Amino acid sequence: MIETPYLLFLGDAPDRLAAKVAQGIKDWRPELCVGQYRMDGCNADMGLTDMTLDEALAAGAKTLVIGVANRGGYISDSWRAVLKEALEKGFDIASGLHNLLRDEQDLVSVADMNERTLHDVRVPTIAYPIASGVKRAGKRCLAVGTDCSVGKMYTALCMEKVMRERNMKATFRATGQTGILVTGSGVPLDAVIADFMAGSIEWLTPDNDEDHWDLIEGQGSLYHASYSGVTLALIHGGQPDALVLCHEPTREHMRGLPDYQQPSLEELRDTALIMARVVNPDVKVVGISINTQHLSEEDAKALCAETEARMGLPTVDPFRHGAERLVDALVA
Repeated sequence: MIETPYLLFLGDAPDRLAAKVAQGIKDWRPELCVGQYRMDGCNADMGLTDMTLDEALAAGAKTLVIGVANRGGYISDSWRAVLKEALEKGFDIASGLHNLLRDEQDLVSVADMNERTLHDVRVPTIAYPIASGVKRAGKRCLAVGTDCSVGKMYTALCMEKVMRERNMKATFRATGQTGILVTGSGVPLDAVIADFMAGSIEWLTPDNDEDHWDLIEGQGSLYHASYSGVTLALIHGGQPDALVLCHEPTREHMRGLPDYQQPSLEELRDTALIMARVVNPDVKVVGISINTQHLSEEDAKALCAETEARMGLPTVDPFRHGAERLVDALVA
């Protein structure tokens, strides 16, 4: 178990989106966050108290969580001195990076000398099966996006929150490092061997009550040249009954791919349905989630209204305005 509370390490993240792991923990488990640690050049800010390692220890922090999700998931050389100092002072360290803490001998040595624990969240611990495609009882909803990091996890968590408030049977199913750190369990999908990815999602969303909804955290995008594979595994392994389209309207290009543009919501709808109908012919798109964090309140509401009129689907920013209408559409 990862000891709490956390000091969120933002390192030298160039922007807020690069610190999306920290953002997710802060937004969904604020009671676990003592403060944040930022290095020179950090342009991300969670709105938490900036602390030194000593100040965080005095405030009760137990684990330094690497809250940065950089391209490639690597431990920056500029971070090492801070990570070693944290171990020497008595912190455990938790990370969801592809670059595993356990593979960094200098960190392992310091951790061993100080009897501290290194937690690699992005490591599969289950022998997942190959997907069978067999239909399962219960219902499943998957968030799919026009791009990476557009709010798929937030959409599923917001919907789960509303459904639980209504005493509905609903479970958020984490498939990435942030979701796992928020909920304490899940499948680190992008670290699963390719042949077993869809099977891991079958394992994550087993047979359930007929009126129970699994809300599956989306990953990647069918239209992202780097990460489309994880999205397809979620679709085929999840066998969704419902899809929610997710979009961030201010992007100038696909994240990390300046030569590629985001697809339209219409393109995403049509492609996602084709892929999902392979495993569930009755699947439906039930709503649209727009990430309006970079828009004014007036512009956010106007965009949602225009999108809803154009697409004929309930359209909201579930984190900003609530997910009630998406849940209404899900159960209609």
